[in-house]
Amino acid sequence: MSFSNAPVTRTMVLGLAGASIAATLLDIKHYFYISVATHILRYRQPWRALIYQLCYTNSSEVLFSCMALYNLRMIEQLWGSRKYASFIAVSYLLTSVLTPALLTLVLRPLSMGAIDFLPAGPTPIIFAILAQYHAIVPHLYKYKVALSTGAPRADEAQTLGLTFSDKSTRYLMALQLALFQWPGSLLGAVVGWTVGYSWRNELLPGVLTRWRIPGWLFGMKSSGSRQGFEGIRRRLEDEGSSMGTASGAQHDAGQGETNRRRTMGQQIIDEVRGAF
Repeated sequence: MSFSNAPVTRTMVLGLAGASIAATLLDIKHYFYISVATHILRYRQPWRALIYQLCYTNSSEVLFSCMALYNLRMIEQLWGSRKYASFIAVSYLLTSVLTPALLTLVLRPLSMGAIDFLPAGPTPIIFAILAQYHAIVPHLYKYKVALSTGAPRADEAQTLGLTFSDKSTRYLMALQLALFQWPGSLLGAVVGWTVGYSWRNELLPGVLTRWRIPGWLFGMKSSGSRQGFEGIRRRLEDEGSSMGTASGAQHDAGQGETNRRRTMGQQIIDEVRGAF
């Protein structure tokens, strides 16, 4: 169990933990949450929407988020780091805009100002990744937790209990994040899941789903270099095949010359040997 083939996940876990610790030590945690009445309507600070997902403000959320990201690293291992990082960037942009906008324009007016708080932390991004995990990774096994103390029945379908799978622990960790500071954290979770589901089913504009972070950030060579190496490889293959053809022709010519050099007596003796 490690971050093998998951450098983006490793960077996110270390960066999230480091940013959360730094925000606590520097006493700047108050910059990372959003109160619509105070920060948006009164002091006009819309820039908070771009930074509220950079860290959490309490240690419990940091712990559960790092565990969730680590357990979801298989999405990066399946997709590759470049596609995964591109998905994270698109999800960050969309959730940073949609979540505060829904809170300000929809939920706060409908609740008469009761729902006004959006907590800090990348909960929307984690749920966007969780939507991919739900769609891509199948469960390996299921198990049932019985709710009664009686003897088990022969028909397991009639046994009263809760059915779980090997994926349930990952869902429970993410659910804990959604309920830590609800309803604001729950709103972020719903928006993140919706963005992840829409990205996977190509409901978003094509320019967002097809966009990729430049390959040189991940050590990938440019297309010009690849084309140059491909041209050299084809040229070497052509030269090798032409040299093989020339060698074959020279070999056949050498055999023909040897046959022409044999005398009539040698040819008669070879024919007699072949007959016996």
